Parts: sequence; C-alpha cells; structure tokens
Amino acid sequence: VYDLKDDQRRCPECSGELHPMGEEVSERLEYVPASFQVLEEVCQKYACPQGCTVITAAKPAAPIEKGLPGPGLLAQVAVSKYGDHLPLHRQAEIYQRQGVELSRQTMCDWMRQAAELARPLVELMQQRVLTSQAVQTDDTPVPVLDPELPRTRTGRIWTYVGDAAHPYTVYDYTPTRSRDGPEAFLKKFRGFLQADAYSGYDQLYTEPARGVVEVACWAHARRKFYEAQSSDVMRSTVMLAYIRLLYEVEREARLRKLSAADRGALRQAQSKPVLGDIHSYLEAQRPQVLPKSPEGQAIAYTLSNWEALARYAEDGALEIDNNGAERSLRGVAVGRKNWMFFGSDNGGRTAALLSSLIASSKRLRIDAFAYLRDVFARISAHPHNRLEELLPDRWAAARATQNS
Repeated sequence: VYDLKDDQRRCPECSGELHPMGEEVSERLEYVPASFQVLEEVCQKYACPQGCTVITAAKPAAPIEKGLPGPGLLAQVAVSKYGDHLPLHRQAEIYQRQGVELSRQTMCDWMRQAAELARPLVELMQQRVLTSQAVQTDDTPVPVLDPELPRTRTGRIWTYVGDAAHPYTVYDYTPTRSRDGPEAFLKKFRGFLQADAYSGYDQLYTEPARGVVEVACWAHARRKFYEAQSSDVMRSTVMLAYIRLLYEVEREARLRKLSAADRGALRQAQSKPVLGDIHSYLEAQRPQVLPKSPEGQAIAYTLSNWEALARYAEDGALEIDNNGAERSLRGVAVGRKNWMFFGSDNGGRTAALLSSLIASSKRLRIDAFAYLRDVFARISAHPHNRLEELLPDRWAAARATQNS
C-alpha cells in the first residue's frame, strides 16, 4: 500500500487538508522460486527397565525405502522430465541454483525405482485399456544407447489409447519394431483396433479367433493425397475435397454433441454416400495413373485398405482417424529433441511407465504433479485389492468429492 507523506496531504491551490476518497488498485505478477524442505523424521524409542526389549515407533512407508526423496520431489522430477521434457542434467542445474546438489545419475535411479513402484498401477491401467470397445495405437522411434555399438540404435515407444469408458493412455517400450511388441501387449484384447497400415498388426486381423477388427485411419490416407499434389494436383484436390466432406460430418457431430448411436445414424445418412462416391472415383482413376507415382500409391493404399477405412461409418463409437494416438506421441517427439536418447532399454521401460501416468492425467485434465505426489506417498502401503482407487479417473473423482 502506497500512501502520501504528511507534507503531501495539502491542496497545492488552497493549502487545505486532503481527505481520503478511495484508492487505485493494480496487480503485478511476480515469480517466487520453488523451495526445498528437509523433513526430519524422529522415531521415539522405548526400553524396558529390566533390559528385556527396545521398541521404536514406526514411521510411514517411504516411496523409496531408505531413500532421500519424498513423494513431492519424485513427482517433480518425473513430471519435469516426462511431462515437461526437461532432461535430468538440466534439472540438476536448476536445483543447484537453489542450493541443492542432485546428480543426474541419482535422479535417474530415483526414476527407475519410482517406475517400479508404479508398475502395478500402470499394469492395471493396461488391463482396463484392453477392455475398451476400441483401442487406438501408434508408435514412434527413439534412439537408445547400446554399449556394444559405436552409435545409438532405434527402439520404439508404442501408445495404446483406451476409449471414453476407459480413459487411459498407456505406453509400451520395445527394443525393435517387430510385431512381437503389439502382439504381446494386445494378447487379451478383443474389439476394434485403429492403427496405420503397419504390417505388424496384420496377424491380429487375419486370425478370427483373436476377435480383433481393423479400423484404418483417414488422416493417413489424406496425407498421401496431400503429398501427391505436386505430381497430380487435379486428382489429389478432388480426393482432398471428398475427405473434407467426411470430416464435415464429424465436425457436425461434435458441435451437436451427439451420442455414439446418433453419430452412427448421422454417418449412415451423410458419410456413407460420400464413401461410395470416393470408392467409385478411385476405381475409375486407378487405370489412368502410373502405379508407382505418388497418386498411384495413394490410390492403391486407400483401395487396399478400403474395408477398414469405411468401417468407422458402421459404428458411432469409432473415430474417423487415429489422431488421438498420434497426439499422445507428440510428447515423446518433443522430449526426444531434448533428452536425445534413452540410456538403455530399461530407461525406455521406465519412461513408458511414468509417461503412462502423466499422459493419462493430462488426458483427464488433472494436475499430474498433484496426482503423482499422492500416488507415490500412498502406493507403498496401499492394499493391492484396492489399487483401482489410485487410477487417475478414480483419484480425480475422489478428490472432487472431498472438495465439494
């Protein structure tokens, strides 16, 4: 509060005393750096006067047994790296400015232990995702250090996005892009699988006993025609206009906030005729283009995957594209530019586990730091048969109830 001095409270014209008549209020945003706290835990000891026994009071279970970090510090390091994509060496520099020496290797060990602590919870999220009616999946390459090679090799991060009833995004790491990764992860899945046309998924679709139905992605098909504009602008422009009509139907469904059943009815009425026109147009144009030209390859891709591309129109619960899975991998792509590589395959698995919790929190629009801090504080002593209470959506619902 700023006030006039006594000698300033006189009118400059008549020298009369000035009287208060209100105030002017303005705001300025300031930054106060985060702080570290050292929590000293004292456990009282009691002894029998006869020397029979000594009993020490118990303290709550720590996230890392006999470890230095509290749950808040673990959550901060995890969210900074896997949510904000801040490498551990940069975090170490930030903490050093605040007067705390934490080495990169120490924090790396903490993340490994935190991931193991959270593994049962992520595995429960995986089980729930696999009960979805439809799962979206995609993958992206990640460089991985290998002590036996003079350079990094390429590992893979896979994403599996559950439907609205199972709102979790779960990541998996594999050392290669072989089909063994999705084959193992989706072993118990029955339902619609929406992905690109990667051949590693083909066996899942061709075995009827698996009960996995392919749903293709119109965004992938559109991308091929968009890239073919430089060689065949006329046909590409026609196809882009057709695909835009399909997306206009989806836009209308979103604006009207239609249920799955109503969205399916709208697609039957509006999207299905457009799909028929697209198929007829592509069949007519295929003989007129070179098979290996960009336009020819785009047409061949669309027609060879036509049944899977058109399947979304049969069920309003399905999506027109796989963009949900692609969006979930943007964080990995951004982080890859910052932390450059995983130090090992175990580092990739650690990233997949912790990223699953953070991405699911963001998807549910809850504070990832607050969620992880609470999970790390409770999970060590939490009953295994009540683990679902720590799922991000259940946690958010419980927190909302407490605050109401």
